[in-house]
Amino acid sequence: MWFKNSLSTATRPAICVPVTSCPTGSRCWHRSRGGLPVEGGHFGAHLVAYILDQYHHAHVTEPLLLEQLHEYGIVISAGQLHHILTENKERFHQEKAEVLAVALAESSYFGTDDTAARHQGQNGYGTVIGNDLFAVFESSDSKSRLNFLQVLQGPTRDYAINETTLAYWERQKLPEALRVLLTQGPLTFGSEAAWTARLAELAITQERHVRIVTEGALLGGLIARGVSAELVVLSDGAPQFVVLVHAACWVHAERPLAKLVPHNEEHRAAIATIRQSIWELYQDLKAYREHPQQARRPVLQERFEALVGQRTGYPSIDGVLKEMRAHKADLLRVLVRPEVPLHNNSVESDIREYVKRRKVSGGTRSDAGRRCRDTFASLKKTCRKLGIGFWDYLQDRVRGLGQVPRLAEQIRQRAREATAKKVVAVPA
Repeated sequence: MWFKNSLSTATRPAICVPVTSCPTGSRCWHRSRGGLPVEGGHFGAHLVAYILDQYHHAHVTEPLLLEQLHEYGIVISAGQLHHILTENKERFHQEKAEVLAVALAESSYFGTDDTAARHQGQNGYGTVIGNDLFAVFESSDSKSRLNFLQVLQGPTRDYAINETTLAYWERQKLPEALRVLLTQGPLTFGSEAAWTARLAELAITQERHVRIVTEGALLGGLIARGVSAELVVLSDGAPQFVVLVHAACWVHAERPLAKLVPHNEEHRAAIATIRQSIWELYQDLKAYREHPQQARRPVLQERFEALVGQRTGYPSIDGVLKEMRAHKADLLRVLVRPEVPLHNNSVESDIREYVKRRKVSGGTRSDAGRRCRDTFASLKKTCRKLGIGFWDYLQDRVRGLGQVPRLAEQIRQRAREATAKKVVAVPA
């Protein structure tokens, strides 16, 4: 029969655990807060939610979690525990996909970053995109621009040839003959197989050409879905993130100066002077962001030009200033888009989720495990940003109650409320 496990502390869940069969040969169920088994398994919803919370929130490894459950008197095998953690999670994967789609459609900007994430003993990468309302994680084997665009697309692929696509191909110097060839015929493709077949039909096989046309088509597919071409991508300046409208992080732009080892006192003084000038300008840009005034734009632009136009006589310093000048538009994006932060600290904080998991577990071993890690990290961080308790969310979804609103709808509502406030705040 089944019984309610007796636990000594309020923090431990009330659960149902299997002990033995009834004398009649059938199974009996004891009514408790644990409820009936879920997902066709042998364990109650409360226990399933507890296991998911311990693993994905508290970062308890599977062996330690199994040991913990055994100490609580719960009869469960390592295989059953792994099944609870990785199998039958489609409704969670679907909610993550909804979060991504709605967030990209409703947001005016998002930040992004990546870090190492080993899988099956091989080096890989984890990418995060997010802002104040959401965070979505995705693991992959590379961190190319093609991969980044696939991350933005989510689990489905849309390839489209439109104005955004053509502009991208032109910037990437794709031969005009190929651009003309690709616009003669179908312009939308609903799957990777259909797109690959189209390239084969047109005999486009050179690696560089395939990469550029595919990147452009994926970018066009995002726009065709309803993502704004004016969506700002805030990053550390890594080339794979420079798509749509790009904004650069000031902390990363200044960081090479902080890492310089001075040759002498004069070199040390020159570094200190330039760094001080950078952070003084940064503070004024920060003040502008809080209270935008169009009259201040040319003044701040002139100060930037004067700063990066300096020549100190030290190639190590001048090289950093030259790099900043090359990315003037990205560093001064705040002047025309004051809602965009000046730094990428928020998503760097978000991606520590991967770093902590990597330090605890080293990496993932199964594709299902990697996918679940990405999904639950995304849902947990998004819940936190929306002010929703992850434990409450898990219990609601595992039990199928529907009392906690869909996260995507919460993002849509709050994004539109924020937009409405900005419209009201603008003087008539």
